Amino acid sequence: MIRTWKITQSSPEEIQLNDRSSLDAITRQLPEGYYSTFRTYDGCRRVLGLASHLRRLYGPVPQPGVDASTLRRNLLPLLDPYRSLFGPAGEARVRVMMTKEGEVFIAIEPLKLLPGEVYERGVRVETVEMQRNTPRLKSTAFIGQSDDERRHIARAGIFEALLVKNGRVLEGMTSNFFYVLPVASTSLRSTREVPMHFRERGIVCTAQRDILLGITRRNVIRVARASGIEVRYRPLNLDHLPAVKEAFITSSSRGIVPVIRIDETTVGDGKPGPVTKQLSAAYEAYVLRKAERI
Repeated sequence: MIRTWKITQSSPEEIQLNDRSSLDAITRQLPEGYYSTFRTYDGCRRVLGLASHLRRLYGPVPQPGVDASTLRRNLLPLLDPYRSLFGPAGEARVRVMMTKEGEVFIAIEPLKLLPGEVYERGVRVETVEMQRNTPRLKSTAFIGQSDDERRHIARAGIFEALLVKNGRVLEGMTSNFFYVLPVASTSLRSTREVPMHFRERGIVCTAQRDILLGITRRNVIRVARASGIEVRYRPLNLDHLPAVKEAFITSSSRGIVPVIRIDETTVGDGKPGPVTKQLSAAYEAYVLRKAERI
């Protein structure tokens, strides 16, 4: 049950589109613009980083049709049916979209959590030579540009595609990418720069340039540093892939998803590693504390 509304200063206007099979299908049928996607918590009452999602949405458009406070005021009642249909534990996945002309739309679907085995066993991903035209902007145009790759990985049973530029992994097609290298493989002058309890586990790395700076990515970095885990900004050179001990991807709807295979290379020992597990637990606790009321 995906429903879509155009948000105006008066009241939301529900619109009927031909293809309502997915949020991406909805997005393709609207004029080109920008979007942000997130999930709800606490029975559709709270969202992690909602203010940040809206800043990202409103930033590129000089004259939006409605302001962010109006959008927030409309969002909570639109979520009511999802709460009542699916009970107190019912949650939703929300996409807010703004056209380049400033029209604002909200599409909502019931949240479908990934099977537990995805987090317990990890997933397979592949690399593809593809980049966003404007990496810092979450443009709806990229959904159409990546359609062929999306269909390919769906047919092949691959969880995600990693975008590669000049032999370096930047990010996921719908996620951000992190990996863990042994301390000896990083550019540290001395292992004394790293806390003793993480010298054996390694350093968490992620690209910083030429990527979409995901909101979940930012929160995971905060959680890692608060947990005493070293984080370095550096993209993964594919030549160094055999040295990677752990890897994971992050997104608002899926949280932290362990990666155990990249192309034909098994990551580490082929199962989620200790750093990924620690971060996953710490992130879940962080979400419960920090998710803000709509």
